[in-house]
Amino acid sequence: MTEPSDEGRRRGPNPPDDGERGGSFLDDFATSVLAVVGIGVLLFAISGVWPPMVAIESGSMQPNIGVGDLVFVMEEDRFSSDRAIEGTGVATVYSSTGSDYRKFNKAGDVIVYEPDGDGRATPVIHRAQFYVEEGENWYDAADPKHLPEDVDSCDDLEHCPAEHDAFITRGDNPRTNMQYDQVQGVSRPVRPEWVIGTAEFRVPGLGWLRLNFQTSPVGTTDAIAVAA
Repeated sequence: MTEPSDEGRRRGPNPPDDGERGGSFLDDFATSVLAVVGIGVLLFAISGVWPPMVAIESGSMQPNIGVGDLVFVMEEDRFSSDRAIEGTGVATVYSSTGSDYRKFNKAGDVIVYEPDGDGRATPVIHRAQFYVEEGENWYDAADPKHLPEDVDSCDDLEHCPAEHDAFITRGDNPRTNMQYDQVQGVSRPVRPEWVIGTAEFRVPGLGWLRLNFQTSPVGTTDAIAVAA
């Protein structure tokens, strides 16, 4: 038997040629892509919303949802609570009062919605406080501590009486969102059809990847929500 030369011993076994290396890399890449697509399809099948995950870019839902969190969103009428407002799939803070229904540590659903119904605007993620019907004087239903001090009646509110059936909404952060969205100018009362879905759970910090390496404008609805 012929012994390998000194040069052969130094070089060791022959490495795979470029074609073998390239094939292995492409196989791994294709497998990773298929896995990601498969997970996306599965999440969409469960949520009914695309995209099913949104990254949070501001802090008005703190401490319950933080900047950089990745939040799973589900179509509001899937698995809705028995405390949901009829025909909407959304439970409000008021409708959940006296029950054990909680989302993100507080009563009522957290909804992702298009402000003023504008599908090109960055969606807002805030909690549904209570529901109003068209023509309703919602000043009487509002909590005075979430209204400006100089507001004394429905006449002092821009969107009162209610222009349509809608939700009155507000962020959870007590430092930046003491007042309702409809008072701060975030949005008119939120029609049910402006609701993209309800927030179900969050993955802390994972949204930073989406926020820092986004490939589409912030103004689109594809994967970003702002806690205004």
